[in-house]
Amino acid sequence: MLISTMSQKVLLNSKEVNIILHRLACQLIENHDDFSETVLIGLQPRGKFLADRLAQMLATDYKIKNIQLGHLDITFFRDDFRRGDKPLEANTTKIDFIVEDKNVVFIDDVLYTGRSIRSALTAIQSFGRPKNVELLTLIDRRFSRHLPIQPNYKGRQVDAIDNQKVRVNWVENGGEDSVYLIDK
Repeated sequence: MLISTMSQKVLLNSKEVNIILHRLACQLIENHDDFSETVLIGLQPRGKFLADRLAQMLATDYKIKNIQLGHLDITFFRDDFRRGDKPLEANTTKIDFIVEDKNVVFIDDVLYTGRSIRSALTAIQSFGRPKNVELLTLIDRRFSRHLPIQPNYKGRQVDAIDNQKVRVNWVENGGEDSVYLIDK
């Protein structure tokens, strides 16, 4: 009989997530003013929820008009997409604006190895050549990087070892805003 030895620790509760989202929104406003030259792109699947929430917050709480928000699927741009035993299912890409000569802000929930961001850099080239690309992430797992990629904006830095997983929950898909560190 196998007994699960999985334990979890709360890294961020709902109130802390909300405070961090407001701080990240303010940092974006400081660097991008009215967003006329900036587009936000949530990386599918998990970065979509963070991107949607930040775009809503910028529009509602900070009265930023005309925010251009897209979602980018990187499934088939990953360097490991053929290595799994089961077929991959792609997510939707929705970019209905021009990225050519724009400031692009990639948004993802957890920065781990950096491979997803490398894939996003390749995938975005199909839509044009951005003037500048930045990265916003809710959680930065700083000791796990395989590639030299660092976030421009980060909610919280977490020192997690390889047998630990960071799980981000959103009201939109899990019933609560929270972040857990899980020991496998």
